[in-house]
Amino acid sequence: MTSAPEPRSPKPSLIFDDPLDQQSSDDTDRGWGERPGGDADAAADLKRFLDEKPPHHL
Repeated sequence: MTSAPEPRSPKPSLIFDDPLDQQSSDDTDRGWGERPGGDADAAADLKRFLDEKPPHHL
């Protein structure tokens, strides 16, 4: 007794759309240096400056 061959899954199809026609996540200003909370006090600004400054800056 021979079992029937298993159905093959279809191969992924190629999509020839222009990828530049679609908006990517980099096309928006969302997430660019934003911090949660939105408090604009001086202590928070100083903490952010000290956290993000490059190591060669004193």
